Amino acid sequence: MTLEICAANFQSAIAAMEGGAHRIELCENLSEGGTTPSLGMIRLLKRRLNIPIMVLIRPRGGDFCYQPDELAAMLEDIHVCKSEGVEGVVFGALAPDGTIDTDACCRMLEAAEGMETVFHRAFDVVSDGMKALETLVHLGFTRILTSGLAHTAFDGIPVLAHLIQEAQERITILPGGGVTSKNALDIVRKTGATELHASLRKTIERTAHGVTSSWMETNIEEVRRLLKITENASKI
Repeated sequence: MTLEICAANFQSAIAAMEGGAHRIELCENLSEGGTTPSLGMIRLLKRRLNIPIMVLIRPRGGDFCYQPDELAAMLEDIHVCKSEGVEGVVFGALAPDGTIDTDACCRMLEAAEGMETVFHRAFDVVSDGMKALETLVHLGFTRILTSGLAHTAFDGIPVLAHLIQEAQERITILPGGGVTSKNALDIVRKTGATELHASLRKTIERTAHGVTSSWMETNIEEVRRLLKITENASKI
């Protein structure tokens, strides 16, 4: 079982690695669904991590229909990631009718040549999941990150199982969205997934200068717990 952790800050990325995760998806602004992280963060973590980094390429929150200038920025971000030695990039683009924007995706795939490429959860709002699957296989993506067109991967188990069966190892289906140590075993057993994507975060609270603030970071113990559960399941 391969576990990918979604890390939105430096501390989360380090916790993911120390907890035993096999790779991270690096992003910022998870409250908006995730956006592209800073170049400084990418460079720092490339020096500090010994596991692969997948960088989210997304210029803003909201929908996945991008204007020419937004696409140009995404292409620049992909080139930057390649120049920094990043192992892979995560992106997606849709047409207004809910189909895959093949032109935008082809341009980004070309920019990312030699890197792993993941179509992100824009997949979960496509108009036809099975048709979108075949399009992404044809385009040459490495993986699809998806909750099975549902709010969470647990809710999307039936569709995830169908996607994995239809993919026939031509592309990897990566279940993500609300994955925890409590539901990971059901997701793996009922879908046949060999990889999982999770954030596994906890709230950090700190008081400084008389002001209390809070934020979310990866919970290293939860990472270890999920890995132990799925490892034991693979031995049954």
